[in-house]
Amino acid sequence: MSDYPKITWHEAGIDQSARWCSESATPPPKKVVIADDRISADAAYRLACEGTALLWRGDYQNARQLLQAMARRCDEKPKKNKKLQINPIEAFNLHRQAQSQRARTLGMLLLPFNADHSIPLRRAPDVHLACSEVYGDVSEPYILSLRGLLGLIGAHEWRKNGVEIPALAGIANPMLAPPSQPSPAPESLRGKEQTNRCASSMLYARIHPHYGVFAPIRGEYVGLVNETPLPELIRTQSIAFDIGTGTGVLSAVLARRGIKRIVATDQDQRALACAHENLTRLGLADQVDVVQADLFPEGRAALIVCNPPWVPARPSSPLEYAVFDPESRMLKGFLGGLAAHLEPGGEGWLILSDLAEHLGLRSRTELLADIEAAGLQVLGKIDVKPHHPRVSDSSDPLHAARAAELTSLWRLGKQLIVDN
Repeated sequence: MSDYPKITWHEAGIDQSARWCSESATPPPKKVVIADDRISADAAYRLACEGTALLWRGDYQNARQLLQAMARRCDEKPKKNKKLQINPIEAFNLHRQAQSQRARTLGMLLLPFNADHSIPLRRAPDVHLACSEVYGDVSEPYILSLRGLLGLIGAHEWRKNGVEIPALAGIANPMLAPPSQPSPAPESLRGKEQTNRCASSMLYARIHPHYGVFAPIRGEYVGLVNETPLPELIRTQSIAFDIGTGTGVLSAVLARRGIKRIVATDQDQRALACAHENLTRLGLADQVDVVQADLFPEGRAALIVCNPPWVPARPSSPLEYAVFDPESRMLKGFLGGLAAHLEPGGEGWLILSDLAEHLGLRSRTELLADIEAAGLQVLGKIDVKPHHPRVSDSSDPLHAARAAELTSLWRLGKQLIVDN
């Protein structure tokens, strides 16, 4: 356990230390004080803003209430004498700066954990399963922020309950099967029972995201992959690649559409385990190979699909790599290697939001230039308007960009070589 960072503090006249856990890769705070139910929200907030962490020894539920009070103070809007006009890039940078500062401040309320993932505090919940899904078995006590724990609990609920995927309606799923010997219903209820059984047979299959793997809650991009006509070559060469598979949702959609063999790639071990578990649960493991690779697997395919992170900015933590693509590395890597892995007559499907264009982080001209430089041509483009809650949230600092956003599926093929 010596490979893990340590957090140190002074308590009861003794210098103490423990393993430090932070999924956001935040280093352990240098200054730590002991806090309990007697501390006020104002005092806790002031210490946290100054960079002093509070190791909680009071009631767990009171710690949650304190965190909520600190969050309200973080979210208080500063009074402005005049409305400043700023461009989209400045708005984006200020928003990220504010979010980062908020995360640092709220991450200063810390909880102790025993080696069995139990919390030695009054009224603490049983979080063993949520913590073990992320950290596995540990052999020593550790310290984790309350905010980090709530993230683990939320991720555990997503993993347990899953996300409904309309594009997977009707897929074979033993988790949705009715009881093998249902009890007989009265004659007056049999018509209703039959209707309910028909409705249950149309339940959508679910994708269960793991912690740190991007959840497919923005369903418009999944719908694009489900509804875009497959290339004609699939009829004779039914092979597809899913680059950066994540949860495996796009591989499942392609398999549901009848593609016989799919190779799903990712570099992240959590994503690989997540995709394999989802595809196995859906009964598609024989149809989809999940392999670890930097973008492309070996060989060629008639269809290659990629949904890279949409915003070309530097992630502030490992968990943000699903959203931010520094210097568009994955996007450019996909475009640069696509032609070499496409079968003649095949298509590459690039799923990309134009949010970065509205924020001034990438222009349409730059994207088209990268496509052309990679020896590719645009065969077509299908757009859809996102419908997530932030689109209509006028209080969002990035509202103007989100309101104008489109998610697109770019159909790409090799450039035609014309002989003179």
